[in-house]
Amino acid sequence: MSKRDYYEVLGVQKGASADEIKKAYRKVAMQYHPDRNAGDSAAEEKFKEAAEAYEILSDSNKRAQYDRFGHAGMSGAAGGGFGGGMRMEDIFSNFGDIFGDDMFGSFFGGGRQGGGRRGSRGSNLRVKLKMSYAEIAHGATKKIKVKKHVHCSTCNGSGAKDKNAVQTCTTCNGSGQVRRVQSTFLGQMQTVTACPTCNGEGSVVTAKCTVCKGEGRVFGEETITIDVPAGVQDGMQLSMSGRGNVGERGGMPGDLLILIEEEKHAELARDGNDVQYVLPLSFYDVIFGTQVEVPTIDGKAKIKIPAGTQSGKIFRLKGKGFPEINSYGRGDQLVQVKVWTPQQMTDDERRAIEKLKDSVNFEPGEEARKERSFFEKIKDAFS
Repeated sequence: MSKRDYYEVLGVQKGASADEIKKAYRKVAMQYHPDRNAGDSAAEEKFKEAAEAYEILSDSNKRAQYDRFGHAGMSGAAGGGFGGGMRMEDIFSNFGDIFGDDMFGSFFGGGRQGGGRRGSRGSNLRVKLKMSYAEIAHGATKKIKVKKHVHCSTCNGSGAKDKNAVQTCTTCNGSGQVRRVQSTFLGQMQTVTACPTCNGEGSVVTAKCTVCKGEGRVFGEETITIDVPAGVQDGMQLSMSGRGNVGERGGMPGDLLILIEEEKHAELARDGNDVQYVLPLSFYDVIFGTQVEVPTIDGKAKIKIPAGTQSGKIFRLKGKGFPEINSYGRGDQLVQVKVWTPQQMTDDERRAIEKLKDSVNFEPGEEARKERSFFEKIKDAFS
């Protein structure tokens, strides 16, 4: 089943402001919150779907990437987002603060064991991924090794020496929050902040893991499989949600950001979704015509060169370019003829050419003077 448009999920227009997106997410999340829809798996999926949409649209960089390339630009490389295996508590930890304590405080008490959040979120990682023309044209599955923070296997990410070394915070009684009542000229006002003792985690480690020194993570290496959609472009950034550095003490991981780098082709050049190729031909070939093979993204293609073809002539190979990402369209290959002029000749060759010097058919006539420029031909080729 294909993903729904993120703007549709939140019920906002594409040009919605950040505040409108935030309010829309709050409304949808309230509607499908699991504590209001106990046992309703469909509501839970909609809750996760809304969180995934908000995670992208609330980030200006990710939103710009999504607006340009759609789902393929965000999670086509990963099936990422919250739908890709994130737990409910990750959603609460990352976005719970936008609802306010009055709206969701009671839900958290029943919906989250211990009430506190997990450790700090891990940072994002950026990697470069080189792609050949053939891989870009058809899409590719790539495996890369990434050096990053991973869960400590000794303590399972808790940062504690053993299970007895984790205790409920006595300051907040495991809620991760402390309430303060202040008297103002308007009366008493209550504020809720993260517990300063446990930093909002709801528990404290009394004896640290000797391997990770209490962080719950160590520096290691992970092999990650990336499914790159067809039609990506040089400089495009894909995002894999949750595949960055692991957070401290079970904190949600950051994202893996993949920057696409096109490997230069030995003979072809890319222009948007089109491919350009310069075909060098001899004087003899363009006079009498010939049939030649030209390189394409997928191998070779034969084209017929009619007799009398002029230098600069452009032939179009329909559908031999790159596919349009998130679309069924495909570019073309443009083959420009370039007549090769000999730089060195023997005396016999020179005499043979000189005999044709005053021949009527070798004089550039009115047609040659009306010959359109290369730029006009390119314009026509794209029209």
